[in-house]
Amino acid sequence: MKIVYRAENIIDANLVRNALADDGISAYVGGHYLTGAAGELPVSGLVNVMVAPSDWLRARAIAERIDAALVERRADPGYNDDWAADAV
Repeated sequence: MKIVYRAENIIDANLVRNALADDGISAYVGGHYLTGAAGELPVSGLVNVMVAPSDWLRARAIAERIDAALVERRADPGYNDDWAADAV
């Protein structure tokens, strides 16, 4: 397996994994349980999405597209404002 995406968190990793699965690429998310050690371990670089080397190029393009969308959403000044109010 080869790392195709280093996620900020487990949610982002699973967004990428699901997008890969939708495109027929089998992927594995590693580091699920390492995030529980935050404080003991550095909090970045714990969660990775991995694919077979033969799928890496195609998977990387998909991962970059998902990551760009996540970055754009987080850059929105209204991102995460009143999320609880929207949930009601």
